[in-house]
Amino acid sequence: MKKIAGTVTISLNDYHKLVSAEEKAEEANSRTNRAAKELAVFLTFLATRSDVESYISEFNRQSSSATILLQEGKARIDFLDGSS
Repeated sequence: MKKIAGTVTISLNDYHKLVSAEEKAEEANSRTNRAAKELAVFLTFLATRSDVESYISEFNRQSSSATILLQEGKARIDFLDGSS
């Protein structure tokens, strides 16, 4: 997003809502990142206990937003937008 220099005047009530929304968004992002790490650990656990490669291949074929990679016994989730 391109940032534009300047100022904006808003009410204090709207400002506090904005600050609150930012805090909630940061918390949600943190919880989502934590959940993703836990899911990767769980997937690694499953991969070491049963043959899930065919299921992972099928997931990767059907997914339009992510792929799951098994490397050196660890699972990693790569998003197709380049993030992981």
